[in-house]
Amino acid sequence: MSQCRPTTTPTRDLDTPEEVAEMVRRFYQDVAQDPLLGPIFIDVAQVDWNEHLPKLAAFWNRVLLGIPGFTGNPMRAHVETHEQVPFTPAHFDRWLTLFHDTVGGGWTGPMADQAMALARNVARVHSQHLTGRPFEWQPDAEAGDPACWSGLVWAD
Repeated sequence: MSQCRPTTTPTRDLDTPEEVAEMVRRFYQDVAQDPLLGPIFIDVAQVDWNEHLPKLAAFWNRVLLGIPGFTGNPMRAHVETHEQVPFTPAHFDRWLTLFHDTVGGGWTGPMADQAMALARNVARVHSQHLTGRPFEWQPDAEAGDPACWSGLVWAD
């Protein structure tokens, strides 16, 4: 559930730790409020956002910018959650749709494109490991929250 954020055409790329941290903050704000994903993060995994957001930013800084600092095993936490509430293709689809909306609504350039490709790979690998089937995302023109994004970006 992307929050309506009036935007202009994105001009920044995800090429600094600050930009990556902002992307992570915006994305997980939407995830936490999403009716499908929010309850998994809040009720099942009981995520402490003050602790979790810096870890997520460190992960994305490592995979996008090559900045050391991320430690941990992301799969382990997902396995524990999956054992309580099994992940479905709808979960992976919604996660990727929100990610695509967030990145596409705020950033443009090679690192933004790389972030979207990496997110698709994260979903594919997690889905394969957790459900036995790789999830291949097919973007839908109606995906995300078109009421928030449509009509807000004009080309000059």
